[in-house]
Amino acid sequence: MNDYAWLILGTLLLGFLLEGVATLLNIRHAPENPPPLFHDCFDQERLTRTRKYLSAKGWLGLVISFWNLALFLGWWWAGGFNKLEQWLTPWFADDLVRGVAYIGILVLASKALNLPFSLYETFVVENRFGFNRTTPATFILDRVKSLALLAVLGSGLLWCVLWFFQKTGSLAWLYCWLSVTLFSLVIQYVAPRWIFPLFFHFKPLPDGPLRTALLDYAQKVHFSVKDIFEVDGSRRSTKANAFFTGFGRNRRIALFDTLIHSHSQDEVIAVLAHEVGHFKHRHILKGMAIGIIHMGVMFFLMSLFLTHPQLSQAFLMETVSIHSGLVFFSVLFSPLDLIIGPLFKWYSRKNEFQADQFAVRTSPNPLALMDALKKLAASSLSNLTPHPLYVLLHDSHPPLMVRMERIIQESRQITGR
Repeated sequence: MNDYAWLILGTLLLGFLLEGVATLLNIRHAPENPPPLFHDCFDQERLTRTRKYLSAKGWLGLVISFWNLALFLGWWWAGGFNKLEQWLTPWFADDLVRGVAYIGILVLASKALNLPFSLYETFVVENRFGFNRTTPATFILDRVKSLALLAVLGSGLLWCVLWFFQKTGSLAWLYCWLSVTLFSLVIQYVAPRWIFPLFFHFKPLPDGPLRTALLDYAQKVHFSVKDIFEVDGSRRSTKANAFFTGFGRNRRIALFDTLIHSHSQDEVIAVLAHEVGHFKHRHILKGMAIGIIHMGVMFFLMSLFLTHPQLSQAFLMETVSIHSGLVFFSVLFSPLDLIIGPLFKWYSRKNEFQADQFAVRTSPNPLALMDALKKLAASSLSNLTPHPLYVLLHDSHPPLMVRMERIIQESRQITGR
């Protein structure tokens, strides 16, 4: 094993241990008694179910992490990467086609080997706690559609990346960066019309008090919206959600039917106001800009290591290839992700506070967002007091208790109470 191999192995083990410690601490950090702010929606029975759900999900996540680590190390040390290259070479003389096949086989194998865990999580864990409404037919159809999209869109993009690195020399990273950025922007534009409907049914929200109130609120805060849709989220889960799709004047509000049917009108408006807050503070555009910069740095670093002989030797390869280099660099990049990931999560949590503040200041009922979040937490059995280390590593949203306190402070400033 060379220096690259030791670095990668050490990082993988460190990441696994850090993940394990954070998960175990988070399981133990769940409150024993309902906090005062949640007495109206978390009784002792629900809190007990929350701890059990948190434990079930946490231990399942650890088992999956161990399984994937063991599979990767076993494949690596058995020379699997090199054997796959040798097996594909007689079948595909063209380097580009062989490269797409090489990475495609690794991706499909990973998905197939993790499928039992997806089945267990959906039909055992989620079902045990009353969340799952996905039928076996829907589960299978969703996977087939996802694989089809991956085959069409993913393989095409991968082919372009490989072509640039093979044909365009030292500026390949720049062409890849620009191409992937353009691809991402196009996908965000077409996804609401062509991709999302493959998985969810969107229907216009019927005329009535809720639709009128939502449109009136959007007009009040000068947020242009083309239409409001109800999404059949209940076909898969009891958990609620809301989101926006589209750009500019083509923006559409999408509300899960589970949100509409389990929350008051003021609470739905508050949830919408929170999402509008992200737009008003330009969080979406800023996030896209940060993501584009991050991707550019990644492609530049990739260009430095992609065909480095020692990186290929670390994975027991007899030959150096661009497609295998892509795989190996994604593993080598993991140490940087351990540092960058928490920074991105911190930035996301900061944005959530700003969106909450906007919702409190503009909603008809300043405390409606707090009521909505409490209901969402109770219905999804959320951990009310996650461990700080787990929050640092994983959570894109602040702990609910902290959000509640901020919302109360902001509402008092508005009402003067």
